[in-house]
Amino acid sequence: MKDTIHPKYVPARATCACGNQFVTRATVAEVRVDICSQCHPFYTGRQKIVDTEGRVERFQQRYMRYQKQAEEAKAKQTKPPAKSKAAAKR
Repeated sequence: MKDTIHPKYVPARATCACGNQFVTRATVAEVRVDICSQCHPFYTGRQKIVDTEGRVERFQQRYMRYQKQAEEAKAKQTKPPAKSKAAAKR
């Protein structure tokens, strides 16, 4: 194996978006990550949505609109049919 073709594997400081820092090993001295074990929902049990382009908000708005339409349709189905004036006179 040639010694000169492999990158150096050095201790590296990893910094998470939540502010957590830890030391690991990598080919670069500093690594930035979006999610670590201190803020990942699997480890914390809390839900955290990482949304950079507003996709979650758009989905939630669409879902709320769908729910409103479903509720209105259900309300229309439960109302008794209106009687016409001709039927009321009989």
